Amino acid sequence: MFEELAAVDPSTTAFITIHNMATWMLGTWATDAVRGEWGEALTSGQKLASYCLTEPGSGSDAASIKTSARLQGGEYLINGGKAFISGAGSTDMLVLMARSGDAGAGGISAFAVPADLPGISYGKKEHKMGWNSQPTRTISFDNVRIPASHLLGREGEGFKIAMKGLDGGRINIATCSVGAAQGALAHAQRYLQERKQFGKTLASFQALQFKLADMATQLVAARQMVRLAASKLDAAAPDATTYCAMAKRFATDTCFDVINDALQLHGGYGYLRDFPLERLLRDARVHQILEGTNEIMRVIIGRRMLDGDAPDAIR
Repeated sequence: MFEELAAVDPSTTAFITIHNMATWMLGTWATDAVRGEWGEALTSGQKLASYCLTEPGSGSDAASIKTSARLQGGEYLINGGKAFISGAGSTDMLVLMARSGDAGAGGISAFAVPADLPGISYGKKEHKMGWNSQPTRTISFDNVRIPASHLLGREGEGFKIAMKGLDGGRINIATCSVGAAQGALAHAQRYLQERKQFGKTLASFQALQFKLADMATQLVAARQMVRLAASKLDAAAPDATTYCAMAKRFATDTCFDVINDALQLHGGYGYLRDFPLERLLRDARVHQILEGTNEIMRVIIGRRMLDGDAPDAIR
């Protein structure tokens, strides 16, 4: 479903996938009371959720977050700030990672925070290269109080919960790249058959046929890798995280190249907003950055290999 939607609009599709991820996290780890209050509204799309991990000073180093959650009686008191939050200011629920304990990953907990609580404020809508169908803002928390029942899982499990969410999130973003590339390839196919130069359609030039063949081959490879990783995740395979990282890295890099090649095949028209290629290119570029940069994906894969526990396919 996400692949088909992203072939037309990767930005809106990605927004839905982030909501989907945050909703899954709440549905999996929230208390019965919180699930009862929020579950149906979120799964039906009547209300929307944001995933709040990144901070101004902690991007790739997610375990270094500083936003704090201190237990006081039957409530948590939250202070700090988040950055680059998709949907911020327009969503109803914030799945928040905050530090409830000591430094490091083990001191992080996850919380379900209603987005309109007193003490929550939102920054300006960021002006972005792409993804302009969804707002991105900073969020500030100033003595925000939530009931202790809004803890997701147990104290200290927040980083593990965040990473489990990101496994699926990486598959989602990779899928959005595959969809965007499929849409770009379809536009290129049509354009090559319609556009004429030197008395012939562009499709009759062998060099462009070869380019189209390479684009299609790379796209199919990316799609198969994403679906392999998804099957690993569904099966709860012990190497699922590694495969999700591989799929995210490969699909987002490869599919951006496919879109870029499709734009090139359109010549100057591809650079115009009258054609969809420039928007697909802008919207897909950020996929190489979010849900863990592709450099961090390489770190995850490399560490798994050097730990002597590499996936079977690359042993």
